[in-house]
Amino acid sequence: MSLVAIVGRPNVGKSTLFNRLVGQRQAIVDATAGTTRDRHYGKTDWSGREFSIIDTGGYTVNSEDVFEDEIRRQVLLAIEEADVILFLVEVGTGVTDLDMMMAEILRRAKKRVILVCNKVDNYELIYNSHEFYTLGLGDPFCISSMSGSGTGELMDEILKLLPEDCAAEELEDLPRITIVGRPNVGKSSMTNALLGQDRNIVTNIAGTTRDSIHTRYNKYGMDFYLVDTAGMRKKGKTMEDLEFYSVMRSIRAIEASDVCVLMLDAQQGIESQDLNIHNLIVRNRKGCVIVVNKWDLIEKENNTMKEWKEFLEKKLAPFSDIPIIFTSALHKQRILDVLQTAIRVCNSRSRRIPTSELNDFILPIIEATPPPTVKGKYIRIKYAMQLPTPTPQFAFFCNLPQYIRENYRRFLENHLREHWDFSGVPLQIYFRQK
Repeated sequence: MSLVAIVGRPNVGKSTLFNRLVGQRQAIVDATAGTTRDRHYGKTDWSGREFSIIDTGGYTVNSEDVFEDEIRRQVLLAIEEADVILFLVEVGTGVTDLDMMMAEILRRAKKRVILVCNKVDNYELIYNSHEFYTLGLGDPFCISSMSGSGTGELMDEILKLLPEDCAAEELEDLPRITIVGRPNVGKSSMTNALLGQDRNIVTNIAGTTRDSIHTRYNKYGMDFYLVDTAGMRKKGKTMEDLEFYSVMRSIRAIEASDVCVLMLDAQQGIESQDLNIHNLIVRNRKGCVIVVNKWDLIEKENNTMKEWKEFLEKKLAPFSDIPIIFTSALHKQRILDVLQTAIRVCNSRSRRIPTSELNDFILPIIEATPPPTVKGKYIRIKYAMQLPTPTPQFAFFCNLPQYIRENYRRFLENHLREHWDFSGVPLQIYFRQK
């Protein structure tokens, strides 16, 4: 999936534009410069074409912000990785020294750049946008990210510049299993162990793998694409940069996969970055298998594995129905279990349940434990069906869908998971008026 990055100096409206394009208020917007420090990722679609958007922090130099260096490095990484770059400037301020610096960086990057002139709230301000021609980046697109004016034309231009998606031809309709995780958890070692050959370079240096590597796996009656991904790019960067690059690479890998094998380091445990990647997997409705690598390096007692599973399930809540496998890629311990489990999750993800079978099972449960009454009104669920979507989604038709609470949704989901094997597969349940 293509990637679009929004860059510019502080307080030109990058987060407002990001929220406008993804259609929801994800990024915090404030008049104070430097509000955005972390990166925000979102998906949007236009004219049937889907792509990812990254909101970056404001590019600045010689400021009082202690995060200045980190933000600046992450902006440069975003420029390096993106397919299309939206360079945001502000019509009221005009061309600044920072704008000139950014323009020079973008010209050197030789990327597809769209110059976006923001805060053009009336037609008279359009005439003030002409001075941005001095940046040497072509015609400025005049928009107002606050009101949405001009954003439709901007999206049309983005689509023109995005590269054509060729993933569908490449994969030949075979399942795609992607190994994701933080740098140096053993992703390439696992790939080599599964393939039985040194397909990928493995060192102790985090970031040895720079690009996603596709390999077709056709052994033991299994046929799929195995993808090893990069945890990071450059060796001499800080942890903040590593995290940024890891997530950015993971986004692309996760969006194009069917099942993600999230690898953890047994020596380091589960960290915030692992949870970020797990959330990305769930948000994109992909199958998930947790693999705890380097299990041979852990001192074990009788209940060590059980305690680990309980700990991970607690951390991954509410979506904790995920297969957990403890492996050692170096000693090839339980590595075949990883593949078999991933294939099982992939099959579960595409499972179709007939409407009659679904209702025969779930309606007696609903009758025995109906939704709690709200304001003296009884909620009656009449029937359920699986929606014709690529991933398991269920619609329950009832008289008062607005009154059904989240805990009852969880109750139904748990019963569906108990009866049909949906381990590792995110489920969506909707309540509709009938």
